[in-house]
Amino acid sequence: MKDLNRANAGYKESLPLKVIQYGEGNFLRAFVDYIIDKLNKEADFNAGVAVVQPLANGLINMLNEQDGLYNLFLRGIKNGQETEEIHTISCVQEGINPYEDYDKYLALATEEELQFLISNTTEAGISFDEKDTLEGKPHNSFPAKVTALLYKRFNHFEGASDMGLTIIPCELINHNADTLKNIILQYADLWELGDAFKSWVETSNSFHNTLVDRIVPGYPKDDVETYQSQLKFKDNLIVSAETFLLWVIEGDDKLKAKIPFDKIDENVLIVKDMQPYRTRKVRILNGAHTTMVPFSILYGNETVKETVDNDFTGKFVRDTVFKEINPTLDLSEEELNAFAKAVFDRFRNPFIKHQLSSIALNTVSKFKVRVLPSLLAFEKEYNRLPERLTFALACLIRFYKGTWNGKNLPVQDDAAVIVEFEAAWNKGDYNSISKRILSNMTYWDQDLTQISDLESRIAQALELIEEHGIEAAYKKFTA
Repeated sequence: MKDLNRANAGYKESLPLKVIQYGEGNFLRAFVDYIIDKLNKEADFNAGVAVVQPLANGLINMLNEQDGLYNLFLRGIKNGQETEEIHTISCVQEGINPYEDYDKYLALATEEELQFLISNTTEAGISFDEKDTLEGKPHNSFPAKVTALLYKRFNHFEGASDMGLTIIPCELINHNADTLKNIILQYADLWELGDAFKSWVETSNSFHNTLVDRIVPGYPKDDVETYQSQLKFKDNLIVSAETFLLWVIEGDDKLKAKIPFDKIDENVLIVKDMQPYRTRKVRILNGAHTTMVPFSILYGNETVKETVDNDFTGKFVRDTVFKEINPTLDLSEEELNAFAKAVFDRFRNPFIKHQLSSIALNTVSKFKVRVLPSLLAFEKEYNRLPERLTFALACLIRFYKGTWNGKNLPVQDDAAVIVEFEAAWNKGDYNSISKRILSNMTYWDQDLTQISDLESRIAQALELIEEHGIEAAYKKFTA
């Protein structure tokens, strides 16, 4: 196999640098760079990407050795059919390691055609470090690096209003752009950069909160030879991902005019308020995951795919989503059902083996955030308990007993949580177990025994599960 090279691979040799991307990991290469590459090829976006390594250790050297080229394998289910696509991504123009060449990094600020700043530095990346200084080479925190670059750009172009950047962070925290902006302004104060710079940051740059969603397993090390055999050149940066993609960006018509997302067939939404979409993802995708884990493990399944493929457990999870979660959400029924359908396609993806035990970590806190709001909203809206979500909560409580049919269950949580559940189960009285767990304010931020009939119904479900097993217990519980 020949070495990677833009010229002999037949790709356009250079593109104007329009995007600075903080992060060279699997997710950004399988998500943002994929979208930019598609915009270039299908919508004449003509945007080159300069990738900045946010940490001292990373893949920039390897990316540069491959001239910025790599292959993306998309594998999954679309409209019920297995599909596989291979894309050679060619939008990356250069990789920069500011820990080795800080001046080259800072010089990016002087690029006249630069328009966008995109990042994914993990949830911990958008943070303030008071030890950072303007002269830091490089700075410890990602926001400090951005502040220094923006200040350089501000000075180089003498505060020109049309030289600000469109800033689109992709870190998985709520209000990610707002948080980044606030920290940049903190550094402006700490470093005494002046009111004119602060005003330029706020008026000449735009900050856009985002929600991103795509499962990216990354480099397929266990089966790399199979992947490599389908390529024309040796690639050490192969990345695999599911076919599903969702990118929700808060913005307006100005942002739509800057990036022609409407000219490519991808699930990129520019909206005034992304919170309904964030709620949709948390309640449907994450909520379905958390709902199924104790229930499905106790039934005997090991993976997400097994769960949704099984006649009993699959119907339970689908009905939970379509009949008890979706009706509590504010988006249109058509939009919610389309998203839920895509979620179940993702759950059935034969190329991703998602172990239930691997998503069992901290199930109590996940249930509080992802599932409990749906249960409470349903009860309030319809003046009755949702049977499936209530049964799922009982399964969670039974799961935390720690053993089932003589075998240990994959309970993973803080020691104090596990000890409390063990103490509750040592009572041996289903009513007292239900009362003790539901009234624990530490778990739920409220006393759930105050929800009409919930305490008695959980106690009933616990007894049925213990006596009859999951499937028979559920049938009797809903009879």
